[in-house]
Amino acid sequence: MKPSVQFKNRKYVIAGIAIAIVLIYMARLFMLQLMSDDYKKNADSNAFRKDIQYPARGLITDRKGRLLVFNEPSYNIMVTMNDQLGIDTLDFCQTVGISKEEYIARMAEIKDSKKNYGYSRYTPQLFMSQIPAEEFSLFREKLFRFKGFSVEKRTVRRYEAQSCAHLLGDVGEVNRRDIEEDDYYRSGDYIGKLGVERSYEKELRGEKGMHILLRDVRGRTQGKYMDGKYDKDPVPGKNLTLGIDLELQQLAERLLEGKLGAIVAIEPATGEVLCMASSPTYDPKMMTGRDRGKMHQALSNDPMKPLLNRAIMGTYPPGSTFKPTQGLIGLQEGIINPGTTFGCSHGFNFKGLHVGCHGHASPIALVPALGTSCNAYFCWNLYRMFSNRSLYKNNQQAMTRWKDHLVAMGYGYKLGIDLPGEKRGMIPNADYYDKAYKKSWNALTVISISIGQGEVTATPLQIANLAATIANRGHYYIPHVVQSIKGGQIDPMYKEQKRTLVDRRYYQYIVDGMRRAVTHGTCKGANIPGLEVCGKTGTAQNRGHDHSAFMGFAPMNDPKIAVAVYIENGGFGADFGVPLGALIIEQYLNGKLSGASEAKASKFQSRHIRYGDYKR
Repeated sequence: MKPSVQFKNRKYVIAGIAIAIVLIYMARLFMLQLMSDDYKKNADSNAFRKDIQYPARGLITDRKGRLLVFNEPSYNIMVTMNDQLGIDTLDFCQTVGISKEEYIARMAEIKDSKKNYGYSRYTPQLFMSQIPAEEFSLFREKLFRFKGFSVEKRTVRRYEAQSCAHLLGDVGEVNRRDIEEDDYYRSGDYIGKLGVERSYEKELRGEKGMHILLRDVRGRTQGKYMDGKYDKDPVPGKNLTLGIDLELQQLAERLLEGKLGAIVAIEPATGEVLCMASSPTYDPKMMTGRDRGKMHQALSNDPMKPLLNRAIMGTYPPGSTFKPTQGLIGLQEGIINPGTTFGCSHGFNFKGLHVGCHGHASPIALVPALGTSCNAYFCWNLYRMFSNRSLYKNNQQAMTRWKDHLVAMGYGYKLGIDLPGEKRGMIPNADYYDKAYKKSWNALTVISISIGQGEVTATPLQIANLAATIANRGHYYIPHVVQSIKGGQIDPMYKEQKRTLVDRRYYQYIVDGMRRAVTHGTCKGANIPGLEVCGKTGTAQNRGHDHSAFMGFAPMNDPKIAVAVYIENGGFGADFGVPLGALIIEQYLNGKLSGASEAKASKFQSRHIRYGDYKR
């Protein structure tokens, strides 16, 4: 090839490369200026300083308007790395009460984008948070000495009473996941962590505002941009009114001192939770301020698990509080009628299987069987259902129908309360037993589920909801803690009536049986003059000492309150469940306890139960 031809080809190659480079640069400039706002953001960060204005978080009150949660002013110390000039580090550390090593470590954390998601040297970064007003005054006086540091006014949550910790929850600093899931948050912001603070976070947090300040070429603030024309003021969070009665809540927590368990009370007509106490508990004030992390760690390490809300997270065998469901299923399915009687020879005895029972009249019908809490009656009820081949072709079909009834009554799945962490409990189905027994099982294999034992478990909330359902004669409203939202509305699902699969007319027999339990049976300790209490005890078998349970409602024909009490290792239902439930009912309906009842409350407050040392 001739040299001239080689030179000519090389010229085209070089020209092509040059054109490609120009096109790449043009494309990049196009992307930066028109398709991406990164360049604009960097330019704006040099010209403007955007100060976020934080809204006041919504207040929380009880059903009578008593303040439960409010805000107090606090301050964050912020640092803008690009503005930071040489400062007297020792003076700064002494002023804010930290060591030089802590100062260096904190600065390193701020600059580490892996720990400080969204870091920018042009925007204020959180250095110290939640400094109370009384501790902040000295720093304010010296602020002019510390170039690059600024102040961000915030609020900190304060709790009026030393109660309602599991219900109210708390507020803590956001983590990376919070920031990634919701662009409302940035590093250093706060978010509800537990309880109502968590489940109603979007209503409580409000809307942030923004003040835009103009910088000069040296980065110094010159004042508001266009006299604040584009500033936006924050919108305060919405206030919440809870269905909780503070006095009732405090009584419930007082009665649970020194015990493991829960008390739940519901207003049957609305599903509003009147009280929800779990023990052990803690003072919600412990979970505020800069020491929240340390306190949370200490509570998490406590073997008694005070952070566990046993009312919605504890799953227990419901014991004899479950028997009304079996009576209702038997009536609806035509297995029994109100006059059907079964014999009880100190229990259920059939084909070598024995389920014990205490002494009472025999044979016995449904209403007195509920009154005396006869085990044999409800075992025979279940046996007849599973053995009835005119209604069900096999055990699996009978079990499916049985479970359908229980699910419609609020068991086996989460009820949907407006609190995080609710557990579902356990209602076994045919598949469960088919796998466990390789399809070789029958009514005698699972007979214990008829009296709330075996594989059946429930939360105290579900037991209280059953009491509310019976009080309403066959329907309930999903239990909920928040009664109303100022300027908003609660989820419509809390207004929907949930009906069971049992006809209303059958519920009256259960009501009569629960009333009989109070007047002549196992719940005599709940027989409060003038209140017509209906109740049902529960003594749930346990590997250690039995659990003591009670559910009930009052008044019988105009129910205002439904309650469940569950005390771990408390013995018979009449030992703890009944008297504590009666005190809760009396306090709510009468507005106070009588002198005798107050003395009883003090007695039970001082009765502590520990694993292994309970004596009947």
